[in-house]
Amino acid sequence: MLKNLHKFSLMLVLAAMASIAHAEEDASIAVDLNSGRGGEARRIPDPSEFKVCADQDNLPFSNAKLEGFENKIAELIANDLGKKLSYQFWYDRFGFLRNTLNAGRCDVIIGTNTGNDALLTSKPYYRSGHVFIWRKESGFNITDWDSPDLRKGVIGVVDKAPVARPLFDKDLMANARPYRLMRDLNLPPSFIVDDLANGDIDIAILWGPIAGYYAKKSTVPMVVVPAPEYGDIDKSGQLGYNISVGVRKKETERLAEIQGVLDRRQADILKILDEYGIPHVPVVQATKGKKKDARGDAIPKNE
Repeated sequence: MLKNLHKFSLMLVLAAMASIAHAEEDASIAVDLNSGRGGEARRIPDPSEFKVCADQDNLPFSNAKLEGFENKIAELIANDLGKKLSYQFWYDRFGFLRNTLNAGRCDVIIGTNTGNDALLTSKPYYRSGHVFIWRKESGFNITDWDSPDLRKGVIGVVDKAPVARPLFDKDLMANARPYRLMRDLNLPPSFIVDDLANGDIDIAILWGPIAGYYAKKSTVPMVVVPAPEYGDIDKSGQLGYNISVGVRKKETERLAEIQGVLDRRQADILKILDEYGIPHVPVVQATKGKKKDARGDAIPKNE
């Protein structure tokens, strides 16, 4: 019996030693929560490659068939630099940066808010805002937040979008029909404009690129009018945003290379926006001492 007890004690000691060694081995693995899981193989960047992080189903911005305006801008930049264009696709929602750019699977975000604090961003290459959109047949005349026709129908808005501020201030929330910020992936990106075309809502207030593109493609004639900026009245109601290219924080050389193309090809980029029906206005330069817009990449693309 003593012999068996000795064997059992020895087994416990060996198990404890193995557990300590395993813990020490685990502790030696440096885990960067912004760079994927510890021990995960990382891609080695290819200097001849221009690898873009993009959504595979988010027109008008991008898709897997490379039909979006950001796909065209990426192609323009890659061609100008003489590099091979490639993609890492991932649905553009919470976790997008963590699973793409910060995991090293790709190197460039074509469209993000200027000053996005998760990225190093270029100078803005365009600016857009929110717009009113309605069916032409309705005969509405909406030019600002006090237009009487805003009170005559159901207004489609994205949940938690900044347009909630002026709607609340103007006592229009009772007219609002909210849509989820992150759409059901079984629905097309056009789903709000589709509801407008089908008569399920009467007016929509949307991020300009989405409204402009789908209004242009709609078989039902639409009217698109820029919504007046509300951020000067209440900063939570800011409706216009500068848009930039983004890279990883420390990649100043990569960004400088891209910035050169943006500067050289600005006219060509604006032509692409016009071809897609993307409403844009002159870039607003940040005033000294004013905090940059640091809202993440997923916000405007889903409004």
